[in-house]
Amino acid sequence: MLALAALIVGSSGFARPFVEGYKIPGTEAQRAMDDLAVSFPEASGSSAQMIVVVPPGQRADDAPVQRQIADAVAAIESVQGVASVSDPFAAGHLSGDGRAVLVPVQFSQASADIADATLASIVDVGERTERALNDGSRVAVGGEALGAVELPHDSAGEIFGLALAFLVLLATFGSFVAAGLPLLAAAIGVGVSLTAIEVATALVDVSSTAPVLATMLGLAVGIDYALFVLFRHMRHLRDGMGAAESIARAVATAGSAVVFAGLTVVIALVGLLIVDIPFLTAMGFAAAAAVGIAVVAALTLAPALMGFASPLLARGLARRRLRIERRAASRRRAHRPGPGVVPHASVSGRFFGGWVRLATARPRTTVALVIASVGLISIPALDLKLGLPDAGSEPVTSPVRETYDLITEHFGPGFNGPLLLTGPIAANTDPIEVMADIAKKVGELEGVTDVPLAVPNTDGTAGLITVIPASAPESEDTKLLVRSLRALAVEIESEHGVDLSVTGYTAAGIDVSALLADALLPYIAFIVILSLILMTMVFRSIWVPVKATVGFLLTIGSAFGAVSLVYSWGWFAEPLGVEQTGPVITFMPIIALGVLFGLAMDYEVFLVSAMKEEHAHGTGAQAAITHGFLRSAPIVTAAALIMFAVFATFIPGADATIKPIALALAVGVFVDAFVVRMTFVPAVMKLLGENAWRMPKWLESRLPSFDVEGEGLERRLADVAQTPAPSGETTVTEVSDRART
Repeated sequence: MLALAALIVGSSGFARPFVEGYKIPGTEAQRAMDDLAVSFPEASGSSAQMIVVVPPGQRADDAPVQRQIADAVAAIESVQGVASVSDPFAAGHLSGDGRAVLVPVQFSQASADIADATLASIVDVGERTERALNDGSRVAVGGEALGAVELPHDSAGEIFGLALAFLVLLATFGSFVAAGLPLLAAAIGVGVSLTAIEVATALVDVSSTAPVLATMLGLAVGIDYALFVLFRHMRHLRDGMGAAESIARAVATAGSAVVFAGLTVVIALVGLLIVDIPFLTAMGFAAAAAVGIAVVAALTLAPALMGFASPLLARGLARRRLRIERRAASRRRAHRPGPGVVPHASVSGRFFGGWVRLATARPRTTVALVIASVGLISIPALDLKLGLPDAGSEPVTSPVRETYDLITEHFGPGFNGPLLLTGPIAANTDPIEVMADIAKKVGELEGVTDVPLAVPNTDGTAGLITVIPASAPESEDTKLLVRSLRALAVEIESEHGVDLSVTGYTAAGIDVSALLADALLPYIAFIVILSLILMTMVFRSIWVPVKATVGFLLTIGSAFGAVSLVYSWGWFAEPLGVEQTGPVITFMPIIALGVLFGLAMDYEVFLVSAMKEEHAHGTGAQAAITHGFLRSAPIVTAAALIMFAVFATFIPGADATIKPIALALAVGVFVDAFVVRMTFVPAVMKLLGENAWRMPKWLESRLPSFDVEGEGLERRLADVAQTPAPSGETTVTEVSDRART
């Protein structure tokens, strides 16, 4: 609580605004944008657009309408921070049907640096103009600068997700007190994470997506990690162990697994460094910080809360045990159990026992069905398209989306994403003539609707050309046009000595997408190799790590396939609140890969380590699978349901950036837990038999050993408990003291 208070004070004094947009230094578009700030400072900032649409039967160039638009242009010119406003009639920004006029607004600063008051003033001008026309005309203000305005965050999804998580915890523990502990620990951990990220903005640029991602991950893993420790504590209390010793044992055993699980996720997210994209690295570090703080909360705050709540938990367990015994006695008096019936078998025990028997009865059939079904879900992933979000992906009720749709309707989709060509002009040429000649060549390219501007700067050392594509900003045709323009730039340089580069928000988005697509395969390779190494060290086996990695690839395929099913094929788009299908945010695959890798390894460790422990105690391979599954399946089920609930509730109300990430994580967690780990894994383990636990001696001797769930401590305590005590100690605490000594 002191840490949270200190961070809140720090964030209020030092925090800077989060950064909007996605920049990658070194790309052609970014280099050209930086040069533009020197050669054309008036065109290097962000931009906005105001569109005026008059009712059918009228024209926007009628005198009364022109006067109102002229007044609006003058009002926008007077707003501080506006570099220029084009006279729409002089610039020819009248639609073909004469009903619409487009007013471009240019700022001197980037979107993140424009004052909120500046944008509010321009929106106010648009509203006043609409009221002044008073004839059913529509006036909308949007564009790149307005799209960067941070909308109020709707926390209803998070509240609903927490409510679902509480219900799962209540069903797991049967206690309101126990159900509330992981939620409280996770909520405080998320508070610390968010304030820490705000403090970090004083030192580095942090994307506005980072805090939402950190909230989503922090809630999910924070609840789960505290759940793992609490689950072990409750088990010790049921066995009659004292509260203090029970908490210590829980932290020493389940806490070790939490540390391993958290480090796995953190390593995967910090591994985004290899992608070498600054904004993505910062996002990965923010998410990793949220996971790291969740681990610390599970090891410190959660045990402290358990210390406060242990008397209540113990009394609740005693009452629950008494009720169970009374019901069992009543059933025994009512009837005798039939042959083979276990009188005290729990409902969950019978359920998970039937599950594992079904999965392992015909293991080859199970494996084939899992691969076929997950493969079917993964097929749409081949059509997954990546890009940066634009106003077309905003909710239809937002002003920027209204502006986007009106521009598309009356001017064409390309006016929502103009391209810019800029570069130095050779000193021995006529700059005006050169720019006119280049504009003519550009206008002849396929996919170009218009070239409204082709001018040199004031000293004639550089040129600027505006190109209006025929296609929408996120279209594949626009990407082809960018490639065509860059190919044409090579010809122009040899002919005129003008080294042109293609830039603008649309071109920058295309460059970012291309770089991220190129980085995806190396990152997948990093994740797969890391998975094999970690699992080999944990399980001292060759086949178990291979099986774990194959399962992870199945999980990733299903997650990406589900996203593509919604965004590329349009299935279930409306129920999920997807406003517009098409490309998803470019970094979705990389973020989802990192997070799902860590979570998949968590479930693998909790399930298979229980099987390994049973086998190490002399249980046969088949029986070890069943007994280990029965021990770990309830906690994995509860953890997966909680994570699914948290991720799923971010889908309907989230923005266009977070929505596909939340969808991928929700589907990935569900498939990984229930299809891959709890169905595919037992079947493969049955097929492997004793071979699952074999490893070459030369390799085993060279690998470090991880005691993931404190098995060494448990064995040591068991050995000491069986050794006669020299002074007659009998309590569990005294046994633990002897073991530590």
